[in-house]
Amino acid sequence: MSGAAYMIDESARSEDADVWFALPPGFVPLPLDELAAAARDVAQAEGPLTGLGPVLRLAQLLLEAGAVHCCLGLHTDDEGDGGPLLSLFTLAWRGTDWAPRSVLAGRAAAGTQGAEHIETLDLLCGPASLVQMRLNEPPELGLGAPGGLLQVTAYVPCLDGRRVATLSLATTAVEHARQYRDLLRDIAGTVSFEDPLPDASDDEPDKD
Repeated sequence: MSGAAYMIDESARSEDADVWFALPPGFVPLPLDELAAAARDVAQAEGPLTGLGPVLRLAQLLLEAGAVHCCLGLHTDDEGDGGPLLSLFTLAWRGTDWAPRSVLAGRAAAGTQGAEHIETLDLLCGPASLVQMRLNEPPELGLGAPGGLLQVTAYVPCLDGRRVATLSLATTAVEHARQYRDLLRDIAGTVSFEDPLPDASDDEPDKD
């Protein structure tokens, strides 16, 4: 799971942006709104769209769960047979009553049923927690994952203490739990609730 330099998505410059994070190479954004809209018409669709049924249904489920950003991850199993490893990264918001951020992070982790692994994180943006668990595959997706799904989630409370950014990685490669924990921990470490990017005007040369 190694790669090259990061690229800045245009959404990072949006005036409406309230969280920033970096994903390593190998992740491709999925347009959730467009896919969910297509899912409503998939029964009447013709051609290659009909083969995207599981993806379209997944988009619907993610939007219903409050996801605001989604990426498909494709990496090489460089510790195994060299085959492809697929994963899904999502970012969602969870509203909550105000509490100190360390308390919010702890509550989020403690409230996860069936957790296999829990740890606290001390990020640059503040306290957070990381939880690993196993999930049963939603039957409507038809992924064919007899071992279930591995889900690793980082809970990162916002500065106002009233929202929690929920970053999740899900994959059928359950045997790579440690690597996906490391990957999500690294992603969570890049989270910022204040614009970390230099002003565009700073990149422009001075004019005489």
